[in-house]
Formats: sequence, structure tokens, C-alpha cells
Amino acid sequence: MSESDQLRLVVVIGSVRKGRFGPVAAEWMASRARLRPDFDVDVIDLATAWLPDVMSADPAALKPQAVQDLAPWLAAADAFIVVTPEYNQSFPASLKNAIDWYDEEWHAKPVAFLSYGGASSGLAAVGHLRQVFAEFHAVTVRETVSFHEYRECFGTDGRPVAGDAAAYEEAARLMLDRLAWWARALRLARAREPFTAKQLHTQ
Repeated sequence: MSESDQLRLVVVIGSVRKGRFGPVAAEWMASRARLRPDFDVDVIDLATAWLPDVMSADPAALKPQAVQDLAPWLAAADAFIVVTPEYNQSFPASLKNAIDWYDEEWHAKPVAFLSYGGASSGLAAVGHLRQVFAEFHAVTVRETVSFHEYRECFGTDGRPVAGDAAAYEEAARLMLDRLAWWARALRLARAREPFTAKQLHTQ
């Protein structure tokens, strides 16, 4: 597969809290994707993106430099994997802030989720994120990877413990397969007809 045929995959680490598990989970997920010839993988850590949390009421206002710097990476992506914990039955404010700073960068692109949490495995956060991304005309992938009681799932080497490794590998494979299908289909569709978010009217 040539580089031009590869799909640009961006893995977004959504939590910015100290002691977070997100980088471990994201690197494991990225390593699974890098084993495939169809993905070119970047990891974006919101803790180092320094996106401001105060927005202008004027949509035409010049965006802060940190927002401008990240925009090309998101715009170039064919697909996203969002890595999220579950905080109080939802996802982190840092992740909502990052999503809201952008618009067209999400349009007509597939988004998959890796979640982690306690008994719920972070799936409540994923449910809320699906609603948010729908507003940005993104396509969320049904298949997910989720870590139940995540601190017990990974060893000190940053890998899933032996008893769970095979199940997580299979979940990752299924999600990446589905993400690649949508990424190829939507990239082709965008090339044939540029996506517009304007309201469609029927006669």
C-alpha cells in the first residue's frame, strides 16, 4: 500500500488530569493501529495542546494560536479514535472544549472510541460523545474498545494482563476494521462531492 493510499488516523487523548491512564491506553491503541499497513497514525494529547477554555461569542473572531496550530492535524485526518475516561457519568470537560473549538475538521469523518472506567468501563461517556459528534456531522463507529476496572487490566509494562490480552486485541481489531471501512468510504465520498453542513431542502 502506497503512502497516498494510507488513512490518516488521529488518536486523541481526552483527559488532562494528573495521574491519568489515557496516555497508556492511547499508546496501546496506537501500537495496534501501527501494525496495519492501512493507517498512518498520529497521537494528540490534549494535555499538551494547550487549548484555551474561553471562546469568543463572535464566530468570525480570530481563533487563538493553539487552536490554529492543531487545526491542520485534525483537518488532514481521515479518521479519529477518541480515548476517554468516564467522569461523573460523562466525558471530560477538556474533551468537550477541544471538540467545540473545531467544526469542519470533524465533518463526514468516522470516530471510534476507546473508553475506560470502573464498573461501567467508561461507556456512559461514549454514549454522550456519540450525541456530540452527531452535531458535527461525524459518523461514530459502533464497535468500541472499553476497559473495565482499567487499573487491573494493564501491567506495569503498559500492556494488558495476560488473561485479558486476547479479548482486547480482538476488540481493537474489530474496531479498526470498521473504522478503516468508514474512513475509506467517506474519503471517497468527500472527494466526489465536498461535504456541506448546510440544511438540505426537499421539494
